[in-house]
Amino acid sequence: MIHSPNLPLRCWAEIDLGALERNLRRIRASLPAHIRYVAVVKADAYGHGLHQVAARLMHAGADLFAVATMAEAAALRELGPGWPILLLSPLVPAEDELIPRYDVAVTVSSGEEVERFRRVATAAGQPVRVHLKIDTGMGRVGVWHEHASALFAGIRETPELQLEGIYTHYSSSDEDDAFTRTQRDRFRHALASIPDLDTKNLLIHADNSAGLETIERAGPFNAVRVGLLQFGVLPRRDSLLADVEPDPVFSFHTRVGLVKQLPAGTGISYAQTHRLTRDSTVAILTAGYGDGIPRELSNVGEVLISGQRCPILGRVTMDQTIVDVTDLSTPSPGDEVVLIGRQKDAEIDVTEFSTWAKTISWETLCSVTKRVPRIYRTALGI
Repeated sequence: MIHSPNLPLRCWAEIDLGALERNLRRIRASLPAHIRYVAVVKADAYGHGLHQVAARLMHAGADLFAVATMAEAAALRELGPGWPILLLSPLVPAEDELIPRYDVAVTVSSGEEVERFRRVATAAGQPVRVHLKIDTGMGRVGVWHEHASALFAGIRETPELQLEGIYTHYSSSDEDDAFTRTQRDRFRHALASIPDLDTKNLLIHADNSAGLETIERAGPFNAVRVGLLQFGVLPRRDSLLADVEPDPVFSFHTRVGLVKQLPAGTGISYAQTHRLTRDSTVAILTAGYGDGIPRELSNVGEVLISGQRCPILGRVTMDQTIVDVTDLSTPSPGDEVVLIGRQKDAEIDVTEFSTWAKTISWETLCSVTKRVPRIYRTALGI
């Protein structure tokens, strides 16, 4: 949503682009020199804002950008020609003709796509750049790893296609080391099954933010796809890059709209899912699930007011959330409330917020709605 500067903020997200740049630099410094940085900016850069995030990452030295849809590729291309863009998801046939217009590399998972993209290249009079995706066990996009060499041969026999990379995706790198090792072994075996594969001139990538605890410093892998980590969230604490100590990029804020006194026994919010056990002071916040506070936080989550944690009472509603402020010096309408982020010496990070919501940090960041203005902080602040 475009926010009018004439309107006061009642719920907003702050995006620290300086922290984003610092994170990229720290990640690069912790990686082997030959590893290229693929910045994943799909889903509006995980809810942070595609244009603003990509522009800053371009400035900071990202090598390539990965998106999920042709619309995202088109929006990214508005920032200028020349930046390599990889489209990770399958295209629907009606999008094929847009490949040369937006100068994107596309993912190939099947022989049918090889033929489709060959026709596009012939019509455009220029080759279509592709990355071969190998399915090593996720069961989603990609040719099954046992058949990778056959599809590779089909690409090599199609001069209208220019192979730029080969990759896979780990399904459980944030929680299942054993299966991640299985997927890595399958990927390596698939690469080895391709005769005369020139890995030096291809982008070979498998690791994402959660998989970086197993990245190889030698061998064919020469790129990583970095999404969540560049936004300051460690998918796992034992990652290879745990010592990077990324700075949070995203914070989520609202305000106190009303403060009132209620007697013990009062039922709170819809369905009366919570009843007060004491005479209480409550604050009604000017944000709800219409802004991105999940209903799962009902009677579970907390917020920060004056640097202190205050529990959510009753059900989170579309536009308002009720919290207990009985133990605070009474706040005033208009006071800032932190949903995700730091306030004084207290912090609620994205991971904790997501745990309350019974979800993952990726979904939390993508679920803060367009009703919430994004406010960008640009200073590098090193």
